[in-house]
Amino acid sequence: MLITINRAILHILDFNSGITVFSEQELDIKSNSVITFLSKHIEKSFNDQNSKAGTFHPNSKFKKQVTDYLAGSLDFTSFSVYAADLMYKAIAQSEVLDSTDLLICDFEIDSNRVIALLKCNNRVGFIHQVVHEQEKIKNEIINHYAILPSLTQKLDEYAFIEVDSLTIRFIDKKRTINGEEAYVFADHILECSSLISAKETIKLVSSISRMVAENHGKSSVEAVSKTKNYIVENTEVSEYLDPVELGKQVFHSSPLMQEEYIKEVKNAGIPETVKVDRTLAMQKGKNHKIKTDTGIEITFPVDYFQNKEFIEFINNADGTLSIALKNIGSITNK
Repeated sequence: MLITINRAILHILDFNSGITVFSEQELDIKSNSVITFLSKHIEKSFNDQNSKAGTFHPNSKFKKQVTDYLAGSLDFTSFSVYAADLMYKAIAQSEVLDSTDLLICDFEIDSNRVIALLKCNNRVGFIHQVVHEQEKIKNEIINHYAILPSLTQKLDEYAFIEVDSLTIRFIDKKRTINGEEAYVFADHILECSSLISAKETIKLVSSISRMVAENHGKSSVEAVSKTKNYIVENTEVSEYLDPVELGKQVFHSSPLMQEEYIKEVKNAGIPETVKVDRTLAMQKGKNHKIKTDTGIEITFPVDYFQNKEFIEFINNADGTLSIALKNIGSITNK
């Protein structure tokens, strides 16, 4: 992943000291510390599968500012101050006044140009301080209330706007603003829609498959295993998941179950297509974990579910279920 920083600027919204400083100059993108800090946090956030997808509302004022900047009729600093001022006003009207530094970057990642708004919430830390006391030097430890996130920390809130399509990916936290629950990025800055993340989509479709199977007296273990297996196999041919097509494949033998599944998918607000990273699909879908009412837990590869050479689920005459594990060469204690 190649990241090239074109422009960047930092604005300070410090509600602890009551000092707000809108920078009039950009950051020095030739500085190693600046490049390292920005690149690390951009890479970490840009690959985050927890991010939501969004689209600008038709009357979004921020979209107009973005297009003006991209067209050259608005300079970068003025564009960034506009965003920082919106964030300041939203936080100032919130129940929780969290001090933050707002980084705005114009960068390229693998030849794709992107605008980033990185909300770096300040944290409290300890630093040393050298003071002169009675003509002698004294080293002290003091609280510092405006420490930026470290390179290993994930940013809690951010937004990426892809220049070519003006599509948005972001993470935002719900807060109370003017007595109402709202989001700073989606509602007060970008003015955009909000769709669930890829990670949440995988969790929801698995939950819906389980529920539909249980409602019709079918095996929920089989339904969830098929769901996860479909997600993994789908990423081998496409980076986009069609949740409806998933349901049709999982419940291919029952139009009634398909119909119920599709209804639940729509009610859950899952979009028609969701971009799913293969790494995430493998992480979430490669294995399936079950727990019996007797307290036994078993984790097995989802593609083993229908392979009776390794695992078999047996319905007993008395209504109980038995699980047979086969062809085991050795057992390791963990």
